[in-house]
Amino acid sequence: MTGTTGHPPPIYTPPPLTSEDLAVMGEIHNMRRELAISLRVPRRWNGGLRRTMLARAIRGSNSIEGYLVEEDDAAAALDDEAPLSADERTFAEIRGYRQALGYVLQMAGDSHFTYDSTALRGMHFMMLQHDLSKSPGQYRTGTIYVQDEHTGRNVYEGPDAAEVPRLVEALTESLRTGLSQDPLIQAAMAHLNLVMIHPFRDGNGRMSRALQTLVLSRQAIAEPAFSSIEEWLGQNTEDYYRVLAITGQGSWQPRPDAHLWVAFNLRAHHMQAQTIQRRLEEAIAIWAELDELVARTALPDRVTAQLYDAVLGYRLRRATYAHATESEERTASRDLGRLVDLGILLPRGEARGRHYVAGEVLTDLRRRCQERRRPLIDPFPWMRERLAREQVG
Repeated sequence: MTGTTGHPPPIYTPPPLTSEDLAVMGEIHNMRRELAISLRVPRRWNGGLRRTMLARAIRGSNSIEGYLVEEDDAAAALDDEAPLSADERTFAEIRGYRQALGYVLQMAGDSHFTYDSTALRGMHFMMLQHDLSKSPGQYRTGTIYVQDEHTGRNVYEGPDAAEVPRLVEALTESLRTGLSQDPLIQAAMAHLNLVMIHPFRDGNGRMSRALQTLVLSRQAIAEPAFSSIEEWLGQNTEDYYRVLAITGQGSWQPRPDAHLWVAFNLRAHHMQAQTIQRRLEEAIAIWAELDELVARTALPDRVTAQLYDAVLGYRLRRATYAHATESEERTASRDLGRLVDLGILLPRGEARGRHYVAGEVLTDLRRRCQERRRPLIDPFPWMRERLAREQVG
């Protein structure tokens, strides 16, 4: 495909879609619409589900870059609390990403927001302001390579640094003018172009994934917390790197066919949408059983949401419990002590590291929910084999 001047476009452009792509897109939009309808009705579990989805997005995107934390530590970043087990350097990266994601959430419905280089650079600053050595908010000034961590070999070279401002402007212009595109496609292409331009010294992958979530959120495909595929990408890192390597082919040379990349993203959205549907069903079932447990043991209703977190595997702290339930520290201590006496929670650690985990009744509830899960349906069952084959080739 060429532009009107006969020269190749400065960035990657959307590929033609196949009938298979269009069918999968239709299924994704149907699932998202059903989810939006479900979330529109106020339910006690919606807030907890929304929080865990954001925590999983933060954890997933950062895990791709090697910053590994427990899910409840990612949730701690959302709650502006200290982590239980993440080291200081890792948690600084998690907290930075949480700040950038907070910006995405705020801009999702802002009628005055516009895509431009200042917005992207500002988001990058929020993400990496804790480490000024990474030049947060500033374009790189030199050559940049992407390395294969296993071999140490350079697998991709970004465009010349002098070209970065022009290319980022072309990207943001495509976002300003491409509103007629399906948001799934527009967001996937924004992700691809930013990660291939690699405009910053560090944080390019996380910025690209956050930009994709921003595009999806602004196009109202779903609530921001439920529109991200960052969790799925974090769980499928090898395939994610493979499709980027196949598409990029070693250097910045925008090619007319990014179809495999787009199909990969549609697959991710389809699988993630199924996962969210399953989690909503599980949340309803878990809350119903927790209501019965709370009533049977004459516990106060305020414990239910905290027990939901414990069922998910989160570690509970007294200060967190007090804040979440709007209780005094003394009340929180009494509630947690009662839950321990009943065997619903188990205490772990001492002093400042003191926390509580699910007891047998809650771990059994989690196990039963997992056993009832229906398997996910792969909309592109041929893709993983093709990724492996093309990588070898």
